[in-house]
Amino acid sequence: MKFNLAFAIETLPVILSALWTTIWVTIASCAGAAILGFLLEITRRSGRVMSYVMRFAIDFVRSTPLLVQLYFLYFVLPFYGITLPAFVVGIMGLSIYYSGYLAEVFKAGIDGIPNGQFEAAQSLGLKRFDIVMFVIAPQMLRNIAAPMGNYFVSILKATPYLAVIAVPEMLGEAMEVASDTFRYAEPMLTVGVVFLVLAVTVAHLVRLMEVRLLKSARR
Repeated sequence: MKFNLAFAIETLPVILSALWTTIWVTIASCAGAAILGFLLEITRRSGRVMSYVMRFAIDFVRSTPLLVQLYFLYFVLPFYGITLPAFVVGIMGLSIYYSGYLAEVFKAGIDGIPNGQFEAAQSLGLKRFDIVMFVIAPQMLRNIAAPMGNYFVSILKATPYLAVIAVPEMLGEAMEVASDTFRYAEPMLTVGVVFLVLAVTVAHLVRLMEVRLLKSARR
């Protein structure tokens, strides 16, 4: 069966009908992973006991396959009376999974800040929350913009996993077209090109953010 370019173009509107679902899942998951990862890292620094607990939690999240976590949230939790919509499970799964990786990114970013910054903030009488939010976080972001952006691209590319729990994202739509027509090459190539465009766009936005943060640091 030869590749049919005309059919590939015909599949584009169907695949793009799920574009906004993919984008919103990506945005929500990036925000969730960043917030949760930052909280994990800050909690890990709050004491020796919490350091061990958070280290175990982060390693556990990173060592467990994403699909296993998605299946657990979607198929196992209902046995215990917790039933969540597929869309919510998808965002939760991606957020939890990538929070473990982002926690390590935040760790590197914080470790790159001179200790004098902490001491100076404490000598001024600032509270821990103020030190973290207004002294540490801005400097940390300049250190981690590039690696954090790479994980944001990874989250975008991981959204096709949500097809296994019936989230109507782009790969799921492409698979439906393929199963209905028994032609897989065209919809798979089309969805691959769309993801490529999205990934390149996100990477470009991350580079712009990195440049802007560096400029602000020099002022």
